[in-house]
Amino acid sequence: HKFPYPGNLCPGTIHPRAAAGIDCCPPLLRWPLARGFLLDKKESNDGWTLFHKIWYAIVVMPNRLNSVLKRYDYRLQPESIANLPAMPRDSARLLAYDRTTRQTGFDIFRNLGKYLPKNAVLVFNQTKVWPARLIARKPTGGKVELLYISHSNRLIKTLANRPLAAGTSLALLSGRSRTLKLQVMAKKGQFYFLRPSFPIGKTPEILKRCGVTPLPPYIKNSPLSERQKRQEYQSVFAKSGLSVAAPTASLHFTKPLINQLKKQGIAIKFLQLDVGLGTFAPLKEQNLDQHKLHREFYKIDKATADFLNMAKRQGKVIIAVGTTVVRTLESASNRRRRLTKLTGTTELFIQEGYNFNFVDGIITNFHVPRSSLLMLVSAFAGRKTILDLYRRAIGKKFRFFPLATACCCYN
Repeated sequence: HKFPYPGNLCPGTIHPRAAAGIDCCPPLLRWPLARGFLLDKKESNDGWTLFHKIWYAIVVMPNRLNSVLKRYDYRLQPESIANLPAMPRDSARLLAYDRTTRQTGFDIFRNLGKYLPKNAVLVFNQTKVWPARLIARKPTGGKVELLYISHSNRLIKTLANRPLAAGTSLALLSGRSRTLKLQVMAKKGQFYFLRPSFPIGKTPEILKRCGVTPLPPYIKNSPLSERQKRQEYQSVFAKSGLSVAAPTASLHFTKPLINQLKKQGIAIKFLQLDVGLGTFAPLKEQNLDQHKLHREFYKIDKATADFLNMAKRQGKVIIAVGTTVVRTLESASNRRRRLTKLTGTTELFIQEGYNFNFVDGIITNFHVPRSSLLMLVSAFAGRKTILDLYRRAIGKKFRFFPLATACCCYN
């Protein structure tokens, strides 16, 4: 029981139970440990033996991940989940929280302007969502669902809802007389790499013709037609990019509301981050270990960056519309609170205690329990405050997740 304890990530320290003379070795490992089967004869330089590594892998890490996620858990009944968008968009309900005065307002989203600080700057993600889910047929006649991730060179990177053998030829169900083929070339991890029968440069066109809009997994049995999904799951200012999911905080904005905010003196600026699969992915142990999330591409044009840098120097409040904008601005800024890296990728994992370089507030949706998005929002106002706001919203019959409600946290 006297071994360097990996649970606190500080090799060379003693487990507090061991210091008190209590045997803290897991029963599963006690017998082989007693016979020396799991101990290295020569310890590594950092004091870790084979036993420590096994303990860390099968005992510490799973418990550590679960203990972290439990702190961001809350109960939500199925009837509280919005399967249909608010009509019109800006009729969604709004929870506004002022971090300085700790005052909370419950309102309608079209009244957002009365809660924003004077001369604030709203920054939006103008990425465009593509119908990235493809239905194909195998040679045996069975159907397979593919989720487009990216493409480069001559191959398309996808996920599949069932195993596919290398060499398998898939026929896309496109509703056209001409058959479009995809051949499975390789599998790496959970991803499949497919060679198309059409020029790789036409992939966006094929997605538009054959694809289906991928809704978040918590939206079950949506009554919307594919045409309605493509319209409602796209922001009114979507311009460019190739995202597999919408920056959903933007979905509540209408053109009249944006014009109203401009007349009020609120500046409106845009950037682009292409939203990837990681938006739906649950947290894993390596996210905690590496302090990184999924990688996503972003870009900010120079004119926008110059405006935002000037606004920051003038003390204006920078409010990010959505978590994707938060991650982009924080990844692009340096310690002097200036945007310098205008194009690149971000893997930034923001948690409670994070010191923001550039962003002062956020407009976002109510996020699913135990998610990295909920952890990011907690960095603005604290985990306990955010969960308390969520409980109050549940009590006021708010409908949760991206289609019907929004939350605004600001100074």
